[in-house]
Amino acid sequence: MTATATFDGAMGSGGAAADARVADLKPLRSAADKGEAMTAVAEVETTAVEPVVRRKGRAAAWLRAVGGAVLPPVAGLALLVGFWYLATLKGGGIPGPVQTWDAAVAIFSDPFYRAGPNDQGIGWNVLSSLQRVAIGFGIAALVGIPAGFMLGRFAVLAKMMNPIISLLRPVSPLAWLPIGLLVFQRADPAATWTIFICSIWPMILNTAQGVTRVPQDYLNVARVLNLSEWKVFTKILFPAVLPYMLTGIRLSIGTAWLVIVAAEMLTGGVGIGFWVWDEWNNLKVEHIIIAIFVIGTVGLILEQALMLAARRFNYEDR
Repeated sequence: MTATATFDGAMGSGGAAADARVADLKPLRSAADKGEAMTAVAEVETTAVEPVVRRKGRAAAWLRAVGGAVLPPVAGLALLVGFWYLATLKGGGIPGPVQTWDAAVAIFSDPFYRAGPNDQGIGWNVLSSLQRVAIGFGIAALVGIPAGFMLGRFAVLAKMMNPIISLLRPVSPLAWLPIGLLVFQRADPAATWTIFICSIWPMILNTAQGVTRVPQDYLNVARVLNLSEWKVFTKILFPAVLPYMLTGIRLSIGTAWLVIVAAEMLTGGVGIGFWVWDEWNNLKVEHIIIAIFVIGTVGLILEQALMLAARRFNYEDR
């Protein structure tokens, strides 16, 4: 009886101690459960917040990029207009920004009117100049680019033509205008001839430079494979020379648009150059300033378009 009682007492005391330990562990378990729950909640909140943070980061980066691309040019134009306003504040022969703006609103309200053979809106004059540039520039590309490939490919031909190119290239394009008038007997093809002669040199020189920079290993492989001259041109030379060729085209189009204004001033007819000279004869200086901005804008668009094309085909940067 004593042993049994002692055992039961020990069991009772041990059970009580075990129950006490279990009771002590319950707060710990509940705390662990709470910690796991809080961690799960935090993970859910983080998962929900991360896309928002990424979107905000992308939006901030986009705003910084747009601000860096837009704000400096806008500030530069505002500075130009500010100097222009201050320079014309006391009057004089040059109209101010407000007067020029009012004239521009009137001009661009109907840029494509036709009141006579030489009385047309500024839109028709710009299109006529672009048409002359396109014809002269296109003929120059058809002649100049193949000539550049030939000069770069054959050293003997380059030695023959380099003195001629060096002699004719520095001549002012307008010096060729009387030759065009003498040959064609009309002002329109004479202006186109002037565009042709001023556009051809950058194409020839840049294309020939690109051909000479093609690695000799490429041509050696073509010689080993016994490729025809046409395959050498289409598979090796043309892809490698294309960036140089586009650079020459970009330089040529800028020169062509620069020269057409002066050529049209001398030849007359319809065109933005003639329009500028006609407005000067009418003493409408604000129209001349508007034409300056139009000429600059069109030239900028042409150059930027060709620069985008040059970057698109510049395989060396990839």
